[in-house]
Amino acid sequence: MLKRLLEKEGFQEIYQAESGYEALETIKRSRVDLILLDVMLPDINGFELCQKIRDISDAPIIFLTARTTDMDKLTGFSVGGDDYITKPFNPLEVAARIKAILHRQKKALSKLRNIFQTDYFTLYFDQAKLVVNGEEIRLPAMEFQLLKFMCQNPNQVLSVDQLYENVWGDYNAVGKENTVMVHISRLRQKIERDPKNPRYIKNVRGLGYILSIEHFADFLTQE
Repeated sequence: MLKRLLEKEGFQEIYQAESGYEALETIKRSRVDLILLDVMLPDINGFELCQKIRDISDAPIIFLTARTTDMDKLTGFSVGGDDYITKPFNPLEVAARIKAILHRQKKALSKLRNIFQTDYFTLYFDQAKLVVNGEEIRLPAMEFQLLKFMCQNPNQVLSVDQLYENVWGDYNAVGKENTVMVHISRLRQKIERDPKNPRYIKNVRGLGYILSIEHFADFLTQE
């Protein structure tokens, strides 16, 4: 049931294991981004398995179990778990928690690496480099600064005043609306598959612009 739901939510390569040691072997041979782990397994206690997993992987671990006591929860966190969900559970809540954990992890990683990456374009902050669909695209200085600021504040509505002040440094400049509009248009020509129907940089009528990351997969990066 969870596998079908997560597939509908856009997750791919979902591995299933019937036992703890089968799961451990899967984790050893595959790059796993997150692990859902029961406690009562047929061959090994889930808490013990969590410790073994921590020896080989830093992937977030969410316990999903019928063990509901406070001591069980504390044990789960103490052995390396990142979240603890008790049965019965709402599958949509599980999906939401997975997205939240991965979102935080990838956002932190991107900040550490000074990279913002979607499934279509990547912006390298330190190198001032834009790669779109595998091809490096020339990005003038102010377009880079504008895109960088929006990438640092994804899914937030940014007013023209905010954009101009943070990118151009002058809150009271004349003609700033037109300047921002022109630069947004140029960025759309470079990072959008269809600039006339933008997926990423969207206009929010009367408020400003937003770098919209609609699908969680947009935050995922491959090592």
